[in-house]
Amino acid sequence: MKLPEIIRGEHEIIQVKIAMSYPLRWVNSYLVGGSGGWSIVDPGPRSADNEQAWQQVLETLDIPLLAIRSIVLTHHHPDHYGLSGWFQQQGGMPVWISERALAEANRSWSPGNTAAFDLVHLFASHGMPEEITSQLPAHLDSFVPQVVPRPEVTLIQPGQSLEIGDRLWKTIETSGHAAGHISFYQPEQRLMLCGDAVLPQISPNISLVPGSDPSPLESYLIGLRQLGRYEVDLAYPGHRRPFTHFRDRTEKLLLHHEERLQAMEDRIRDQPRTGYEVCSSLFNNELTLHQLRFAMSETLAHLVELERLGRAVRQERNGIMTFSAR
Repeated sequence: MKLPEIIRGEHEIIQVKIAMSYPLRWVNSYLVGGSGGWSIVDPGPRSADNEQAWQQVLETLDIPLLAIRSIVLTHHHPDHYGLSGWFQQQGGMPVWISERALAEANRSWSPGNTAAFDLVHLFASHGMPEEITSQLPAHLDSFVPQVVPRPEVTLIQPGQSLEIGDRLWKTIETSGHAAGHISFYQPEQRLMLCGDAVLPQISPNISLVPGSDPSPLESYLIGLRQLGRYEVDLAYPGHRRPFTHFRDRTEKLLLHHEERLQAMEDRIRDQPRTGYEVCSSLFNNELTLHQLRFAMSETLAHLVELERLGRAVRQERNGIMTFSAR
């Protein structure tokens, strides 16, 4: 198989592009080095190809498995969390994650979980047709192989500074894209490992998910303002390239979501509409089921934020929710 792209950067941080599903194609994993060994930030989704890819990467870089001192996870999504248990199985290193992110992983991936049933119920109550919701359980089950075996984790405590490589990084917990998401800030060199909290070219998905944060967009915007206060010379995101315009990007994302709120408010001004109707009017009709799931969850995140702000009213009739502008 082809060796993943390896980009040697400054500060002993190596970007490794690990394959994932379309449309993103790869997730950024980072090898962060130091005199005593290496840490891997977000190893990527588990697959046989990605296991082989990591073996090739470590051989190419002449890094023995026992030199990997820790696995550090920004959040619980499969493209970030997935290979952590496999790595731990091979090398016994600790896997670090926030307590809230662990709870999200348990809700999503633990045996007997009801995540698929709960999502079907949520989407159906917001008008998604049964011919689509009936496909969701099998679709969600398809991600399970990407996250097993699940690791034994060590929890990142609130306000803790964590050693990654041989430097201490300040932990910053935010929500919205994923509850319990951790970004890592290195104050002396003004570096930010920001996972999916801030992306340089695309907007991170903000999803309303059953059993998780009931106001994900509000939480995300709070987190953006928090992150935007840091002086950052170089940010390492979960997708696309490392970038320098970190504060400017947080401001542009704040503006993007205000524009998206206005677009949704406009769509419910003339008559009440279901979340699915709003979603269908905003997003491309050629979406895959995977993309539609994210589009629907993001639409609902914005509609409940309009409701929280007093800009929309929710009504229920025969078990189906509609929203209308105030």
